Amino acid sequence: MGMTDTPKYIFVTGGVTSSLGKGILAASLAKLLQLRGYRVSIQKFDPYINIDPGTLNPYEHGECYVTYDGAETDLDLGHYERFLNTETSQANNVTTGRIYQTVIHRERLGDYKGKTVQVVPHITDEIKRRFRLLNKDGDFDIILTEIGGTVGDIESFPYIEALRQFRFDHGPENVIVVHLTLVPYLAAVGELKTKPTQHSVKTLLQSGIQPDVLVCRSEVRIPPEVRAKVARFCNVRLEAVIENLNAPSIYEVPFLLKKENLDKVVLKLLDLDPLKEPDLSYWKDFVSRLKNPLDEVNIGLVGKYVELHDSYLSISESLRIASAKEELKVNISWIHSEDITPENHERVLKGLHGIIVAPGFGERGIEGKIYAVKYAREYNIPFVGICLGMQIAMVEYARHVMGYSEAHSVEFDPETPYPVIGLMEEQKKVKQLGGTMRLGAYECTLAENSVVRDAYGEEVIYERHRHRYELNNKYVPEFENSGMRMTGINPRTGLVEIVEIPSHPFFVGTQFHPEYKSTVETPHPLFQALIRAAHDHKNKEDDEGEELDD
Repeated sequence: MGMTDTPKYIFVTGGVTSSLGKGILAASLAKLLQLRGYRVSIQKFDPYINIDPGTLNPYEHGECYVTYDGAETDLDLGHYERFLNTETSQANNVTTGRIYQTVIHRERLGDYKGKTVQVVPHITDEIKRRFRLLNKDGDFDIILTEIGGTVGDIESFPYIEALRQFRFDHGPENVIVVHLTLVPYLAAVGELKTKPTQHSVKTLLQSGIQPDVLVCRSEVRIPPEVRAKVARFCNVRLEAVIENLNAPSIYEVPFLLKKENLDKVVLKLLDLDPLKEPDLSYWKDFVSRLKNPLDEVNIGLVGKYVELHDSYLSISESLRIASAKEELKVNISWIHSEDITPENHERVLKGLHGIIVAPGFGERGIEGKIYAVKYAREYNIPFVGICLGMQIAMVEYARHVMGYSEAHSVEFDPETPYPVIGLMEEQKKVKQLGGTMRLGAYECTLAENSVVRDAYGEEVIYERHRHRYELNNKYVPEFENSGMRMTGINPRTGLVEIVEIPSHPFFVGTQFHPEYKSTVETPHPLFQALIRAAHDHKNKEDDEGEELDD
């Protein structure tokens, strides 16, 4: 059977432990099905009560990813976009908070006609409605739904029960469950242990769900007899026990899963034809460039959440994707902005070929970021400042070039005599923090003969935002008279989106977040341009070093 009138649903659940990589598994499987000719999308259901991750500290959950339509979502949606090369939206990420908010709102309106509102059926009905919502326009043949958390968690119960009902409603040939689990290797006895997987499947069975496919994470190869044991004790067909070894990079997971025939097993279970062989040649080439670079560059990522690399996941992946395209290896130095001081900044930042000052909120580490910008500007190090990073670049320039030593952003010093960064007009009345920033994609016009116009190769771009503060346009003439150029402007609002220093080899600040638009198949031009500039800087340094040796 080929294409379907009603979509097929694949649910990805996780057992034994969290952080096994459900998001990468879902994205990789979706990629294989997409390359087989099916229209595929992925959604993530998160069992926490926050309405969205926009108000979460990055240490809690990694970065907050922003979609083109302005949804603040889970970082897994970044993986979905980078792998599938298609945009996600508000409908692709749902939290328990949003489910309850909807049901409580309807209860207040009297929609339940005086009935007692309960987890079953009202919460589970709303979850099932959301399972289907992504395909309301009939755009997809297959929808993957990742259920966050670990099976057995109290938080996951309503989702698991909704899944059981959903499968009953639609039939097992239209709804399958792929369960990701761990088969740990105990070095002391030299063997793989299947018991955690068995327990995890039993927990699912107690909720009335028999998984169709088991994907087993393991550090070592899973021998046939262990696979047979898992199949027998978990009621899963042998070919549906899939080995998922630790991969050197996330971009190799689709190859490993294809080798295990995961896509074929899934299509057979869903009664779908494998329309064509997946053509992974672009990915093969990409992974080969990733693994066999011709040279390397050192990029410093200056932020305040650097202990948890997931806090800047889209930036680090954008750098990796762009560097593979340029056949270079990028060594990211994670630099805590609080560790940079006026006294040590030259020592801490020495040896970098490029510097990114990352986005963020709050006052901690601001002065360190200012000195990182100063170093990049004075030593001609290729620089990109993103969102807050751009705002810091303006403060640094106002202080050290224009002579306004007390210049600041009103976010950190409401009384500053030189408020070069101000609160956006529409933000002045905002009291509620969640979902109230300027969010999503906005238009930007690029100036001729600018670094960004050369990088993008076009005049009008659309980039995604997440901010409350902006450059105070009152100071634009003074910045321009002092040698800074406004090279990207929002044509509707006059908001300055991009600034450059023409006398510097590569100095760019962007109010938007370019990292949200980088995918494996379309690396972001700005990150590519930064990597190229960093490599030029490195070569120039090497040449100068050789001249000194002569």
